Amino acid sequence: MNAMADNESLELEVKDFGPIGEAKVDLRPLTVFMGPSNTGKSYLAILIYALHRFFSGFPRYAGGAPFFYAVDPDDLKLSEEAIGALVDSVRSIADMPEYQNRYGITLPSAVAKVLRDLFDASLKNDSIFLEIGRCFGLPGLGDLVRKGGEDEPETAHVVMRRRIGEADFVNHTLSFGDENRVRTDVPADRPVPVELDAKNTRWGRDTRYHLRYLTRIGPTGREQDREIFNERLASEWLTIFGETFTPVMFGPLHRPAGYLPADRTGVMHAHSALVSAFIGSALTAGLRPIRMPLLTGVLADFLRELIGIAGYAHKRAKTDFGKALEDDILAGTVSLDRPSGIDYPHFTYRPHEWTEDMALANASSMVSELAPLVLYLRYVVEPGNVLIVEEPESHLHPAMQVKLINQLAMLVDRGFRILVTTHSEWLMEGLANIVRRSELPGDGRGGKKATLRPDQVGVFMFEPRDRSKGSRVREIKLDDSGLYETGYDEVAFALHNDWADWADRADASSHNAPDT
Repeated sequence: MNAMADNESLELEVKDFGPIGEAKVDLRPLTVFMGPSNTGKSYLAILIYALHRFFSGFPRYAGGAPFFYAVDPDDLKLSEEAIGALVDSVRSIADMPEYQNRYGITLPSAVAKVLRDLFDASLKNDSIFLEIGRCFGLPGLGDLVRKGGEDEPETAHVVMRRRIGEADFVNHTLSFGDENRVRTDVPADRPVPVELDAKNTRWGRDTRYHLRYLTRIGPTGREQDREIFNERLASEWLTIFGETFTPVMFGPLHRPAGYLPADRTGVMHAHSALVSAFIGSALTAGLRPIRMPLLTGVLADFLRELIGIAGYAHKRAKTDFGKALEDDILAGTVSLDRPSGIDYPHFTYRPHEWTEDMALANASSMVSELAPLVLYLRYVVEPGNVLIVEEPESHLHPAMQVKLINQLAMLVDRGFRILVTTHSEWLMEGLANIVRRSELPGDGRGGKKATLRPDQVGVFMFEPRDRSKGSRVREIKLDDSGLYETGYDEVAFALHNDWADWADRADASSHNAPDT
């Protein structure tokens, strides 16, 4: 079990965003969005992907530099009090014992203000809004503000709320529409829990040794040297914050994410034609006017990953997380080759017991649908990453849908974070069994059947309302019967009543028919 994946949570609050009027979602290791079509499931999934894209780049976003390097320290206008508070924090960090693994770093008011200014300054360059627009394929974010009704809003709001103590939160608020705004709230004079592992994080023995070295050298007696020395220590503190506190402040959003869109099968089959068209257009760009369709960022990223697989396929991880899907569901192997030595992938499928491959385009729709998931698990994502999958049940028989949710739950147990959008009753009933299985004693769990605790799973229903108000999103829990309240029973009842009405009318018609 990946403890950090379990402990990381983030509450995302959205208002007047696309079709969504209001939503409050607590991201869990396995998060499920369900509900009728056109209620905003994909909108929210793409937004979450965009936030992961941006914040997982910290501190390596925008050309490989830590995010705060884009902020001129002079713009922060650090007071002597702030610099002094930062220096004191550096000294307290340097004096921490080596053996201690978990620290509560207190953020004095002056430091909390520096952090607020730092976040606001780094986000106000619109880079986060550009990333959201890119993922949706929009040049501006006005089109993402909810439309309809006399009270049509001018602004959409996104609040990222991260708990950092018993009752303390860091809030990051994005507002966009006619004007883009950001606001960060960091609690002051409160301890912030930080996980330290000298072997696995950048803030390890080397960094602490460096801080000790700086603090023990000290400045010369001249006042100018003392000011320069203190400013350097303050700068070192900001560096440590950017590299180590970011996961604390943003929770799971610091993790890299992969996105498998609902139309992945079509892109999978057409990717070679798309790339050929782009290349052909580039070669003739000066000869004729060209109008290429705009790809959304999620589709462009998906296409980029497919093409890139050929280049890093040799870096295959020690553990093949896609093999279980091949064995349990596909009954065959998804592969790639590079014709003529070109680093451009050609995807194939070979059923078990076959001696030759077939082109993926000639395989069943189930194989084509799951092949991208297998490839992502094999080459793109790894434990600790986030995988967002739209409608994983597409083209799958109900029995295979149940197997698939079991496999996804096993991935969560191995450290992945998964978010899915779904319309599948079978998938939800399979998930309910996985959660209920956690109530059994140890001997009744494990094996080939996945088990997840209720706190590891979040299921959120997107409910349509009056279109002028937008949809509402609420969390649903297991009911007394051990199932999730999906609303599918209402469809079944309506079908049954329709059948019963037909049967009654048919029976009456046969009784009233004249004798011949």
